[in-house]
Amino acid sequence: MAQTNSNNAFFYIKRITSLLLLLSLAAVFFISAYSKLSDIEPFQWTFISFGIGSMLWASVIAHLFIGIEFLLGLFLLFHIYLKEVTYPVTIGFLAILTMYLGVLIIQQGNTGNCGCFGDWIYMNPLQAIWKNLAMIAACFVLLRFYPIKPYKNQEWFSALLAMAALVSTFIIAPLHVDNKPTVVNRLVNLNLLYADSTNMPEKELRNGKHIIAYMSLTCPHCKKAAYLLHVLKQKNPEIPVYLVISGHSSNRDAFFEETKADDLPFILYKDMASFTEMAGDGVPAIYWINNGIIEKESTYLQLDPADIKDWLKQ
Repeated sequence: MAQTNSNNAFFYIKRITSLLLLLSLAAVFFISAYSKLSDIEPFQWTFISFGIGSMLWASVIAHLFIGIEFLLGLFLLFHIYLKEVTYPVTIGFLAILTMYLGVLIIQQGNTGNCGCFGDWIYMNPLQAIWKNLAMIAACFVLLRFYPIKPYKNQEWFSALLAMAALVSTFIIAPLHVDNKPTVVNRLVNLNLLYADSTNMPEKELRNGKHIIAYMSLTCPHCKKAAYLLHVLKQKNPEIPVYLVISGHSSNRDAFFEETKADDLPFILYKDMASFTEMAGDGVPAIYWINNGIIEKESTYLQLDPADIKDWLKQ
């Protein structure tokens, strides 16, 4: 009798511990998905860095990726084909992400926020790798100790969950299909950039077409815009980008460490009155300039590489 009670106790301890581990795993996927969805633009720019040439397609892929995270969380939560499908797919998904993070560290070093939890939780690539490895280990533990058998009508329930997970991302964060730059056709006095011979652009911006972005070193939206321009320039070196930046030089290193935009040509502009005359009242001010004429102005959400390339060909 004592042996039977001991076995029963061990069974329930194992089952409860495994259930808590499974729920924790599901929670990580839910938090990861929702944190990225609440501010999806930086995440979708990741796919621009992979070479996706359209902001729309990058956004679609980002939504589907987040939907997969939601789906894995739901499949774990509702015990959908755990041993047959969910555990193996989760392990494969995490393994692919881990390999990507490894390549990222080789190429760029272990710096910056990997974006696993959006801006909610800062995590560098190496920390993210350890997180993924811990989740993979949890899956193997669950395969061994919590292999729940499929239950009746699970295929219909799984189809509904899949539809809900994938569609909900597009409802919560709709695609900006018609999000186009504003046509302006207004003269800008770029001679102001060349007024100080000791601090002026090395390239001639008054002739030809250029994307000129006016930014502040301490503006959070400017930092997002600078990061996106860095990504665009990396994958599309033919796009002529120039940054005109205001602010105290003591903030310069922090700005470029966060945005990685130190590969872009820039000037740290000192005359605030002239800066405001060129940029306008707010930053970031991103202008598509042709021979000193602002033909279009855009937010950083409207910087589609395909649109910019079409504009450059006109």
